[in-house]
Amino acid sequence: MNSKSSSFLKKYHFWLILITALIISQIPIVSIPFKWLESYFHEISHGLAALFTGGTIVQIQLFSNGAGLCTTRGGMNFFISFMGYAGAALWGIGIYFIASMHQRAAQILSGIIALLLLITLIFWARDILTLIIISVLLALVLLKFKYKKLSYLQTSLQITGAIILLNSVKSPWYLVDGRNFGDGAALAQLTGIPEFLWVVIWFSIGVGGIVWLANISRKGKYDEKT
Repeated sequence: MNSKSSSFLKKYHFWLILITALIISQIPIVSIPFKWLESYFHEISHGLAALFTGGTIVQIQLFSNGAGLCTTRGGMNFFISFMGYAGAALWGIGIYFIASMHQRAAQILSGIIALLLLITLIFWARDILTLIIISVLLALVLLKFKYKKLSYLQTSLQITGAIILLNSVKSPWYLVDGRNFGDGAALAQLTGIPEFLWVVIWFSIGVGGIVWLANISRKGKYDEKT
């Protein structure tokens, strides 16, 4: 590969990853585990928000269509409701960014995700379908450790983070359906701020993450040591 091609790939690496993520998310069967993963990070964000504000996680459920449910007890209702969509966006941003920093960081990140999935499997998954989905996700994460080249692990995590981030931009708009149900409706009831504005806030977090990652990628601010 000549220096001009190498420079182009480095400069537009983020956008190439994002386009790849967009294509993968449109492939019917291949996209399914990524939908599960985005749903998982949404629900675990609710759960972690509950834990951080003094509450507990009762149960996490994942469904085959990519939907999910986190049942909590106690904690700060506002923070718990807000962190579902916001948390998914932050997970997407964080996964991409950390994976891009260093190959060792990508390894550690994979280990953290695997540990979180394992904890969920043991303590918060109750129904058979959720147990199966979490087990599949855990197996896929563990398989990443089989890559002989750590650069493959980095790229895989970057694509995963990008898919989660793209879904976090799209998924809040499903709340604008007139049913007055979901996180946006809960926040509207708690604060008096219309559901649509919460959707815009969540959308803005995701878009802001994309712009930020694109900017630091273009400026070459990642460490990216091998």
